[in-house]
Amino acid sequence: MLFIRILKKAYSSPPRVLTTGFVLLILIGTALLSLPAASADGERIKLLDALFTATSATCVTGLTILDTGAVYSRFGQIVLLVLFQLGGIGFMTAATWFALALGRKISLKDRLVLKESLNQHEMSGIVQLVIRIFLFSAAIEGLGAIMLAWVWMDRMSFGEAVYNGIFHSVSIFNNAGFELLGGWSQFVDDPAVNLISMTLIFFGSIGFIVMADLIRWPEKRKVSLHTKVVLWATAVLTVGGAVLFFIFEYTNPRTFGPLGLDGKLWASAFQSFSLRSAGLNTVPIADLRQATQLMMVILMFIGAAPGSTGGGIKITTFVVLLAGIVAIIRGREDAVIFRHRIGARELYRAITVTLMGVIVIVVATMILTTVENGPFLVLLFEAVSAFGTVGFSLGATVELTDAGKGVIIALMFMGRLGLLTLAFAFRSKPKKESFRYPEGRIIIG
Repeated sequence: MLFIRILKKAYSSPPRVLTTGFVLLILIGTALLSLPAASADGERIKLLDALFTATSATCVTGLTILDTGAVYSRFGQIVLLVLFQLGGIGFMTAATWFALALGRKISLKDRLVLKESLNQHEMSGIVQLVIRIFLFSAAIEGLGAIMLAWVWMDRMSFGEAVYNGIFHSVSIFNNAGFELLGGWSQFVDDPAVNLISMTLIFFGSIGFIVMADLIRWPEKRKVSLHTKVVLWATAVLTVGGAVLFFIFEYTNPRTFGPLGLDGKLWASAFQSFSLRSAGLNTVPIADLRQATQLMMVILMFIGAAPGSTGGGIKITTFVVLLAGIVAIIRGREDAVIFRHRIGARELYRAITVTLMGVIVIVVATMILTTVENGPFLVLLFEAVSAFGTVGFSLGATVELTDAGKGVIIALMFMGRLGLLTLAFAFRSKPKKESFRYPEGRIIIG
């Protein structure tokens, strides 16, 4: 009876369904990764390490404490692939695919959960969007796998090239950051791998809603405000990040020293793209200048677009905040973006998400500086990387204590699921108030 009551409570609202689903997915992944068959040497992987890796894969983060290519068997790697595929597109999206394939009708409750998981304002067309997500994901990951396999044909056998092409295409598109080849730095000045990887990162980070909007552009000849904001903000942050990366690291002998001008340009562009939430790096992150690392912390915190496979507070949240600041400075009543007024509810939501994110990062970093021995910037970097589900590391993750691993696990989970979704999952049913309090005046600034 208690178990049935818990299940009913878990299924009582869309945020609770999403939270419960991700928890179950992580637990199943942990159980599978802790099996002897999941490790290359046949020895059981420590339970906490399996939980850390399963959380990182499900939350498409890419932070690892074990070498994925060396420690995990082919079975373990396939488990990881399934986890970050389901974690990237969302388990409810995948469940809907199977339901549609079996001819099952999608219930109203399922549509509500899908609306929540895809950050949609309304339920109309939600099932069609899920079908488009399947088609987009399959097409982009398939093309990416073919192109990567083709590039790697001369480096490895046909079978290995195909397997690695599939694994890395799915990993990069879902911004998971897992790789099997011993690091992406070997491709620092490889135009083919860089272009394929950056294209997969871009499509994974802009979100399925934007992709659907772009596909319909030839017939509609217009895109939504959301799509405009995501594309413009992504372009500005990516180009700006690449330029700053190039400037800060140009004279750094430990990162750009061995590279020619073309290699420096490729490295700057790739790291900036990867900051959207991919986590692959072609230069040693630990050797970057502190100015570069601090810039990366800011961009990782901002993250990718809503409805994408990336994390962070989301790029639209950042833009809405900037619009609010501009409105206050100019003495305007409304925040305006592309000649559209932004409602107070969206502005409040952006402020809430950002402040909650800052509080979580501050608290997590304070805990990490207490239980770990690393420098402040290093631990802050790891915390933001986990929360933004990016996967970049300055080397502290592999040396974490059990307490530190627990903090990073929590950050990855909160970053992927979203702080508002978690807050809504644990709140009691809101009551409608039949009155409003009188307006008060407080001196600010």
